[in-house]
Amino acid sequence: MTIADILTSHPQQTGFSFEVLPPLKGNGTEVLFRTIDSLRAFQPLFINITTHRSEHIYTEQADGTYIRRSLRRRPGTVAVASAIMQRYDLKVVPHVVCSGFSAEEIEYMLLDLQFLGISDVLLLRGDKAKDEPRFTPSIGGHSHTTELIEQVNQFNAGLFRDGSPIRHPGKPFAYGVACYPEKHEEAPNLDFDISILLRKQQLGATYAISQLFYDNARWFDFVAKARAAGITIPLIPALKPLSKLSQLNVLPRTFHLDMPEPLSQEFAKCHTDEQVRALGIEWGVQQAKELKAAGAPAIHFYTVSAVESIREIAKQVF
Repeated sequence: MTIADILTSHPQQTGFSFEVLPPLKGNGTEVLFRTIDSLRAFQPLFINITTHRSEHIYTEQADGTYIRRSLRRRPGTVAVASAIMQRYDLKVVPHVVCSGFSAEEIEYMLLDLQFLGISDVLLLRGDKAKDEPRFTPSIGGHSHTTELIEQVNQFNAGLFRDGSPIRHPGKPFAYGVACYPEKHEEAPNLDFDISILLRKQQLGATYAISQLFYDNARWFDFVAKARAAGITIPLIPALKPLSKLSQLNVLPRTFHLDMPEPLSQEFAKCHTDEQVRALGIEWGVQQAKELKAAGAPAIHFYTVSAVESIREIAKQVF
C-alpha cells in the first residue's frame, strides 16, 4: 500500500508518523535506532528519512589562503532506509530533494531505491545553501519541486531523463510533497502558495506533510482555503515539541512561523530547558488532541532534540 492508501484506508483514525535524520558523517546508527525503538510502540504509519545537500566549507592553508571544498555532513539516506527496513518491519519514506543534486544524481537515487523495493518518497525542493542569499539549483538540477515531480513522472513512465527507455521499469514511485500553513518563506502570500500545492496535486502528489507550526488556528484556516481551492489529497499536520530556551527566537526565524501569543507568554516565563520541555509537552498534547479531534489523517513529528517529548505526547494522544 502507498502512503495515500494507508491514510485513506482508515478515515476515522488518526495515525502517527515521524521523521529521522541520517547520522552525522562518521557516526553509527545507535542514536537513530534508539529513536525508532523509543517510538515504534505507537505503530508509526511510516518513517521519513531526510536527505541533506553538501555545504561549502573553507579551510585555511599554511600560506594564509583558503580552499573551498564540499562537505556532506549527513550522507546515506538510501543506506539508512535499507538499514531501517532490515531491522524493523516499518515503512520508510526517503526524501528526494532538488537542493544540492543534479537531475542525474536524482535519477541514480531513484534507481537505488527501486533496487531496495522502496516506492514511496517525499519530493521537496530543499533549503538553499548556507552561503547563498537565495536558492540556486545545482548545475543540471531543478529549481522547483514541480520540476522534480516531472522527472519522477517521466521515470515512472519508463523513461530516463534523456528520454531513453528504461529496459526493465520497476514499480512506479508514489510521492508526497510539503505544504506550509503559514506559507513558504518565498511565496508572496498564502493563496499563491496554495496554488503551487494545487499544481503539485495535479502533477501527481498524493498527500502533503506540513512545515511545523504551533498555532492550530493557522492550520485549520490553511486546510479550509486548500479545500476551497480544489485540493483533495490528505493533508498531514506536523509538530515539533519545544525543548530549548533558544527556540523562542530560533524557530520563528528559521521556519518563518508565528507562535501564538498564549504560547509565547508561557515560554517567556521559562528559565531552563527543562521548563521549556515541560511546556512543549503540554502544548504538544493540546495541539495533537485538537488535530486528532478534527480528523487529521495522521500527525507527523519532527524528532530532532525532541524524542522523549514526542514519546510523552504520543502516550497521551494515541
